[in-house]
Amino acid sequence: MLFRKSAGKPSSTQALLRLVDRGVSSNEDHTDSGIGTDTGARLWLCVHLPQLPLEVYVRAQPEPESGVLVIHDGHARSPCVIAATPRARAAGVQAGMRLEAAHALCAGLRVQARDTVAEQRLLHNVAAWCGQFSSLITLVPPDTILVEVRGSLRLFGGIEPVWRAVQTGVQALGLTAQLALAPSPLAATWLARAGMAVKLVGQGGVVRQLSRLPLAVLGLDERDHASLQGMGLRRLGDILRLPRAGLARRLGPQLLNRLDQALGRVPDPRPPFEPPARFVSELLLPDDVEVMQGLLPGVQRLTEELGGWLVARVAGVTALRLSLQHQSGRDTVVRVNCAEPTRDARHIFTLLEARLERVRLPAPVQALRLLVLDSRPLAGRSTDLFEGAHAPRQILVQAHAVLLEQLRARLGDKAVRGLCLRDDHRPEHAWRWCEPGMGDAIPEPASLRRPLWLLQGPVPLRMRDDRPWLVGELRLLSGRERIEGGWWDGTDVARDYFIAEDRHGARYWIFRELRREGRWFLQGIFA
Repeated sequence: MLFRKSAGKPSSTQALLRLVDRGVSSNEDHTDSGIGTDTGARLWLCVHLPQLPLEVYVRAQPEPESGVLVIHDGHARSPCVIAATPRARAAGVQAGMRLEAAHALCAGLRVQARDTVAEQRLLHNVAAWCGQFSSLITLVPPDTILVEVRGSLRLFGGIEPVWRAVQTGVQALGLTAQLALAPSPLAATWLARAGMAVKLVGQGGVVRQLSRLPLAVLGLDERDHASLQGMGLRRLGDILRLPRAGLARRLGPQLLNRLDQALGRVPDPRPPFEPPARFVSELLLPDDVEVMQGLLPGVQRLTEELGGWLVARVAGVTALRLSLQHQSGRDTVVRVNCAEPTRDARHIFTLLEARLERVRLPAPVQALRLLVLDSRPLAGRSTDLFEGAHAPRQILVQAHAVLLEQLRARLGDKAVRGLCLRDDHRPEHAWRWCEPGMGDAIPEPASLRRPLWLLQGPVPLRMRDDRPWLVGELRLLSGRERIEGGWWDGTDVARDYFIAEDRHGARYWIFRELRREGRWFLQGIFA
């Protein structure tokens, strides 16, 4: 036999494995301190997406209404099932089953071929979303992401907050995730893909946890895998107990190197993931959607992706476009402009939802596509030790921007406009429409009192005993304010303005025309 177990003194390899497994086992699953031991080493959080081939199609609607759905491998002669919805699995459909057998088990079965391009596009988008937790991310195609979180633990308050944030965030994207935490990227990957949700902060417990894994995690070819099983080996622990020299002669040094990488004994360099400079994400719908309400879950998934991308880039979106794609004809396009850069996913979804309420679908929608047209870096803001005088004003400005964006989204851009002053003494020419918040206001002299409510045009007043009347006699309260001008545009005026009061105490802004026989006019009303 190739492998011979010593009956006497254990080998140095076996002694080392036992020492490592026993030495710091108290750190296994340790999350209380948030840092644990071995603080200089990296700590990898693996995000494995086992249902990615299926969720590319159904994450906007987990169980399609038109029937059960399965994904097959696309083999031309004998396609096999690789993923199925819960209703299909309840009917007996399993991964690896021939497609003909799946049809026999489940009536009305809908099938889709695996879309590897869409899977990788979604995997990259999720990796960009993970950028809010770390600046070091690497991909393990076709369905796994590795996030180095050691440097982020103090920011988030420990391992448990990071773990919960990633888990709930991935669920909000409409995806199923299996998480695992380990000091080496390969160990984290193997544990996550095996469905073992463990949190290994230091080296303690790594050998014990890896020993429980099946041989399938090694990715061996069928010949080597069958050879190991023929010797009665079923788990990694069985291999770790064997002499290294004999294992290398039988399966080659690559297997030993992989085991050493998983145990953290040799380096395991990984290429870093570079997030895209521009956000674009597409979402396929399992069924054609004919009513707008059915699109909202998918839109919410896309905005959650966008929110993570913006946090990772420390940026805010100012303009974005949502395209509703139909089978035929042009896409229905919804555009949103923000008064100020924002990265709040809930706020962005609220704006899109309000816009969609005013859209009529010309045809059923098959897919959604969200594209950022413009984004800007968010400037940092220093805070005072004590609440400063500018804090309430900053909150008020932010609330004003949010209200403005929601009104424009619900009523339309043209229904919400801003007012700004012009350098003109004539009241009807002293203002103009402008983009909300975009006008350059001209401060009004403090000595002049003007009403906020100006009439659309001057209204002639009746006269009694040479006094202006409006319901009753108007009593003049202030000295006159003379306005003359307008010769440059052909609408010159010459007026004396007064503040007047009626017998009920209401105050008005009236003027006497100097060039038209002294007629009186009402120009505005004071609040």
